[in-house]
Amino acid sequence: MKVRMRTAGLVVEVDAEGAWASLVVEAGAGQLLPAQGEESADVRVRVLGGHARPHVAGLQTLTRSAWSDGARVVLEDACASGLDLQLVPRPDHLEVVATPRPSWRHRLLGLAAPDRRILLARAVLLQYPALWWAGLRGHVPLHASAASVDGLGLVLAGPGGVGKSTLMATVEPAGGHAVSDNVCVTDARSVHGLLEPARRDDAGGRRMPHGRRESPWRLLDPSLVPTAVVVLRRGQGPAAHVRRIGAEEAARELVGGTYVAGELRRYWSFAATLGLGTGLGLVHPPVAAVCEELVARTRTFELLLPPTPTTGVAQVAALLRGVEGGGSAPVTETMEVGQS
Repeated sequence: MKVRMRTAGLVVEVDAEGAWASLVVEAGAGQLLPAQGEESADVRVRVLGGHARPHVAGLQTLTRSAWSDGARVVLEDACASGLDLQLVPRPDHLEVVATPRPSWRHRLLGLAAPDRRILLARAVLLQYPALWWAGLRGHVPLHASAASVDGLGLVLAGPGGVGKSTLMATVEPAGGHAVSDNVCVTDARSVHGLLEPARRDDAGGRRMPHGRRESPWRLLDPSLVPTAVVVLRRGQGPAAHVRRIGAEEAARELVGGTYVAGELRRYWSFAATLGLGTGLGLVHPPVAAVCEELVARTRTFELLLPPTPTTGVAQVAALLRGVEGGGSAPVTETMEVGQS
């Protein structure tokens, strides 16, 4: 299976052998945001069909199951995915060669929780290499939803389960365009979505954590220019309320939410290992510094959502436009949407 996709602001080209590897790639790419054939690939991933162990003789040990000669990094069972990776930074792209070598533990996981195994392999093959290469261009990962609605570039932050996916489900009906449902990258000036399906309670696709399932997007943009950062919290009243908050509070929510996100839990060690092994970039992404610059460039708000999620993103966008100073105002017109 061969596919070219746009994700994290990059063009990723994948050539996968075997039915299982093709399934993983399809789960990550779908039919969304195909890259044009004449665009040069920033990340090139090749998935081999064999099961041979990587050659590490003569390489320096970076950490357990990771080696490097200063130019290439070899990861055995990368992020406990059952995939061995060889990553080689080239002058104009990152080369990734992956070899599936599942142990009995990986096969057991595939039987007991096949969706979970595919999600982990998708992260290691398609998402983590793109996140790291984007990091060399000044972008950091961000656990946030992003959408353009009514001329606003919205970045939605907040803990898991607070209602980000519920609001994202109303973007298309409001005539807006989603950019990311869960994870994106930013350099504080632009936000690029990490390509993955939407997460919905009423969808019928691949099972996700917390009872959600994946669902394809109908409209998806690769990026946006952020104009507002909105911190979502759950309130107690019957209507949603919004108020202006300080940049420091908004940055704290963005940074903290990014580091506690389960989707990125394995990424930090992945990035640090590549940084150590190649000498490129920082061994730790400067998430805090970039988030501080992002909130300094945008307006920052807190949105208190009612216990029952009935607020649509169109109402939120209209309310943000009307809020001035540090006051708060309720959303008086709501629309019914699915539970987050």
